[in-house]
Amino acid sequence: MKKILIIEDNLDVRENTADILELANYKVCTAENGKKGVQIAKLEKPDIIICDIMMPELNGYDVLENLHKNQQTASTPFIFLTAKTEKIDVRKGMNLGADDYLTKPFEENELLDAIATRLKKHQLLKKEFSKDLKGVNQFFDEVSSYQGMKELSKDRNVRLYKRKDFIFMEGYPAHKLYFVQSGAIKTYKTTESGKCLVTGISGPGQFIGQLSLIADKGIYRDTASVIEDAEIIEIPKTDFTTLLYGDKLISNKFITMISNDLIELQEKLVSMAFASVKQRLAKVLLQLHSNEPHTSPETKGIHISREDLAGLIGTANETAIRMLTDFKDEGLVIIGPHREIIIIDKKNIDEIAQFG
Repeated sequence: MKKILIIEDNLDVRENTADILELANYKVCTAENGKKGVQIAKLEKPDIIICDIMMPELNGYDVLENLHKNQQTASTPFIFLTAKTEKIDVRKGMNLGADDYLTKPFEENELLDAIATRLKKHQLLKKEFSKDLKGVNQFFDEVSSYQGMKELSKDRNVRLYKRKDFIFMEGYPAHKLYFVQSGAIKTYKTTESGKCLVTGISGPGQFIGQLSLIADKGIYRDTASVIEDAEIIEIPKTDFTTLLYGDKLISNKFITMISNDLIELQEKLVSMAFASVKQRLAKVLLQLHSNEPHTSPETKGIHISREDLAGLIGTANETAIRMLTDFKDEGLVIIGPHREIIIIDKKNIDEIAQFG
């Protein structure tokens, strides 16, 4: 049974609202002022809070700010009750982080609909979606039922790309977000002298192109090419902007989905910056190994050109080849018949990646 906290100084409004919610099978807690409301919220940890704006002790704005400072109540859905209809009051509450508002007097169905919608969105925020076509489609299907999300595209088909195909190119208009269903994608930037700097290798379950879609220039920041036959889901920029700038809770969930890889990449770049070439090679091999879809982790090969490997490590081709030969001589890897790199001693490579 979902628990709802009502913070309202008017006894009639407080009791009538509680009666409506109890008849709808919600468990209800009440508080007659903002100060007690904050105390009860921290103690009871309700699933949703309904709060008046003008109250003694603490007003509704102060209640919301206080609860947002507490980790246990910061994400609790919050609905304002107000007798004020001026836009400035509503805007202030929403800017502080309120999820919705109801103007008194309100109808029973207005109250119940607002609560049901907010609880449903809060569940969406906590839900985990699988990192494949099914998960992406499930996310779009669930959010498309909300107001403001009706224009999301209905079909997100998989497009097949062959090795060496380009998905997008540096300097061209950024009009799509891409999700890798299978295969491997290399992203790189080209210097004025024509040298390629590899910016990443992406595998199944990862998004590419997201930074370009929010950049001021509206163009792709790098080039994406296929290094292993791939299945790619294309998401239009209109869907991207709707999800990013629309409903706050949906936006938070979407940002979490597309930004995890970026955070991981940033952490890896920081750790790589202070590592030796040997450590960097070990880290890159482990990253590529984890991106490979395989059933036998110790025998599946990593398919990457030596030039791309050098780009990921941040060193000259000759240095990368020499270090890879050292790994081979030490019994850490073997080279397959198609020049794929096969890890045979992952434990020691792990140790090199951590300690050098």
